[in-house]
Amino acid sequence: MPDTPPSSRLDLQEVRNRNRAAREIVAALAEVLPGIGDLWLRIHAALTDTLTLLPQVNRLAAEVVKARRDRANLAAAARASLMADRDAEPDPLYYLRDELRAQGQLPPNWWRRS
Repeated sequence: MPDTPPSSRLDLQEVRNRNRAAREIVAALAEVLPGIGDLWLRIHAALTDTLTLLPQVNRLAAEVVKARRDRANLAAAARASLMADRDAEPDPLYYLRDELRAQGQLPPNWWRRS
């Protein structure tokens, strides 16, 4: 079973573009309807929150990509270890230890066989 991300992706550049357009509309309306200036400020603040969230969304998306890759690599190492055991290799857990070490889950010299 492949580890594929969902097909629907959020287009963050499009979110930025729509946000900019909305802020321009709010600014234009604030000039035409200055009597409700407090409402325009609240809407503008909400739109600014979106811009604040975008870098966090980018960071979380990168973390998800890394977690998926690490999981896939760990599954591949587990399969390789099982095949090595089936083939009676002298150190079938080598693949698993190597991947755990690569992911920072084991110290560099945790278990070396002579």
